[in-house]
Amino acid sequence: MKLQKALTRYFTLLVLPSALVVGVFLRFAPPQHNPFMPLDLNNRPGLASHFKMTQLERHPAACFDALDSSGVLYTVLDDSPRGAACGLYDALTLDRSLTPYSATLSMTCSQTASLYMWERHVARPAAVEIFGSPLARIETYGSFSCRNIAGTARKSEHAGANAVDISGFRLANGRLINVKTHWDKGGPEDRFLKRVHKGACRIFSVTLGPDYNAAHADHFHFDMGDARTCE
Repeated sequence: MKLQKALTRYFTLLVLPSALVVGVFLRFAPPQHNPFMPLDLNNRPGLASHFKMTQLERHPAACFDALDSSGVLYTVLDDSPRGAACGLYDALTLDRSLTPYSATLSMTCSQTASLYMWERHVARPAAVEIFGSPLARIETYGSFSCRNIAGTARKSEHAGANAVDISGFRLANGRLINVKTHWDKGGPEDRFLKRVHKGACRIFSVTLGPDYNAAHADHFHFDMGDARTCE
């Protein structure tokens, strides 16, 4: 009985102050740190941003609202038949974001929202800070592709339009930063590529680059799948 009272007192002293701290934090924390606040893609990524990004897949209406609030233009795509080997669900074709892409991108809404957040808060600021020139275009190998992960029998996230491959960046001054050419070569190009790769790890569930394997020697792979990887 004495032990039970002692344990009750211990957990009361431990849990109640913690709950108060959490309550105060949630009340005064910026919205990107509060998991209960609606996601605003224009807010810089915070402690709760990735969690809220993952929830967009389960709440497509909220996802499309987030894109609309950010001024992203898109064309909604019809869902593929259920059971298809590869399919598009809650997907869109990106018509206009902050920066043009070199190819047409068809992606899930949640993947598009993540890409927009990375573009706005990571890639574009890094270009201006490091090179003094804004991004004019982002080079991409595309998004939706009905295929397996290289060397496996498992479907790639590309097969569900839930991934995008980025190969390089064109600046407004004409300069081209290329993953294959500049990764790990030192200089401002390498610093820029490391910055945008690291920043992607805070936003996407999976971020892969040249350090992952030879198949990614010439591009970054970003996806919002169930795994959690940054390499």
